[in-house]
Order: sequence, then C-alpha cells, then structure tokens
Amino acid sequence: MPKKVDHEERRQQIAHALWRIASTRGLDDVSLRDVAAEADISLGRLQHYFRTKDDMLLFALRHINALADTRIRTSIEELAATGGHPPTPQDILRACLTGMLPIDDKSRTGALVSAAYFARAIHDPRMRTDAQEGIPRLAAFFADQIRTAQQRHAIDTTRDPEAEAMLLISLADGLTAYTLLDVHTPERALELMNQHLDRLFTPATAT
Repeated sequence: MPKKVDHEERRQQIAHALWRIASTRGLDDVSLRDVAAEADISLGRLQHYFRTKDDMLLFALRHINALADTRIRTSIEELAATGGHPPTPQDILRACLTGMLPIDDKSRTGALVSAAYFARAIHDPRMRTDAQEGIPRLAAFFADQIRTAQQRHAIDTTRDPEAEAMLLISLADGLTAYTLLDVHTPERALELMNQHLDRLFTPATAT
C-alpha cells in the first residue's frame, strides 16, 4: 500500500532546505532546482507544491515567522511562570523585540529569509501583502502595550503610542540589518535595544 504523503510536512521540508541555503550562501541566485537538490526531491515534485520561487519564499517566510511567534509566546509564558506575576508591558515588548533580532542561528536564518523577501517585495506589489497586513497588526499590539504602561505610569503619557510602536519596529529592523552585516554583534544589538526600552519606560518627571 503506498505511503500517504503529508503535504504540509513536505512543504516544511522544502522550506527547511531553503533556510539551510539562506544560512550558508544567501538566496540571491538560488533557483527552484537548487532548493529541490537541497531537499533531496525532484524539481517536478517541488513544483507540485510551489510553482515559483516567490511562492516558495513566501511560504518559508510565513513558516519561519510562525516558529518565531511560538518562541516569543513561550518566552513570555516562561516569564509569567518564573516571575510569579503577569509579565509587564516592558517584559512583553522586550521578549518580542529580542525574538525579532538575529541573535542565534535560527533567528539569523529567519532574518536572511526576510531580507530576501524584502528585496523581492520592493519591486513586486504582490509580494508586499504580508508586510502591509502584518506590520500594522504588530504595531497595534505594541501600541496597546505602550498605552497599558502609560496607564500604569510607567511611560510618559505625552508619548504617542502609535509613533513609539513604529519606532520600536524600525529599531528592530535597523539592528537586524546591521547585525547581518556584522556592523553590530548580536550582543551589541541587544544592548542597544534594551537601552532604548529603558529610555522609553521612563515616567515623566513631575514639575
């Protein structure tokens, strides 16, 4: 009796092959044939799942982002379990931003896939949908955390939560780029991110 193929598992196998290539030589000149060889499947079999490189890249990006989300959620849950109290907005934002930075092999590979997606999305409106939908959702979540901190008098109430949320995302993106380029070490990127959070979570001085 023929073995039943798990199509989602096969897609993930292909995505992992793409990640391995990204982590060693980038994705600029990578073809579907290259990924098929890395995944140890035929080109025809790969094209059964992904007709184009962009289709494959988008799936790989979404899958790696889902794994990153899981790691971040686990980190926040661990904070609650070990701290004996719900994590603060600063704890949550720190966990999210740390999860966005390329500070280990997994997150560095994710950042490289994201960079390849970004380069292609600039010139292809069809590829921009995830960023156009995902970034506003992330910014709204960050802004909610900032508003909660303001209600608790942990952040100056004169700060604009939406603007600060986008600045946090932009900071993570900038630190990611410079870490990938070896301008910063991962440790320095974390240090700079923490410095910014510490400045943001400074209540207004009473006059």
